[in-house]
Amino acid sequence: MEKKPAIKKRVVTSYKNLAPEILEEVKKKYPNGWNDYVIKVEKAPGDFFYAITLDLVDVSYLIKVDVKIDNRNKEEEDKDIFDDDNDSGGDDFPDSADDSYDDNDD
Repeated sequence: MEKKPAIKKRVVTSYKNLAPEILEEVKKKYPNGWNDYVIKVEKAPGDFFYAITLDLVDVSYLIKVDVKIDNRNKEEEDKDIFDDDNDSGGDDFPDSADDSYDDNDD
C-alpha cells in the first residue's frame, strides 16, 4: 500500500496575533529581520496585503505584516535634500577673505 504524503495545514494570520512559540520560530528563520523576504499577496483586483512565510513540520503559515511604503520618487527626494528654499543662511561663506582681521588685535 502506498503512503500518501501528509498535507500541511495552511494558516493565514497577522503577525500581531502570533503565539509566542510561533514568534520564536519566526525569529529563528529570520534572525536578521524579514524586510528582504516580504511578499505582496494579491487577493482581488486592487486588494492586497504583505506577508512573510513560515513552514513548520505540520503547518505552513502566511503571516501578514505591516509595511510602510515610500511613494516618493527620486526627484522629490533629491529636491528635499538639495532644495535652496530650505537654506537657513547658516552655511554662508564670504566671497573673499576678510582683510580687516589683524593678528595683533589682542
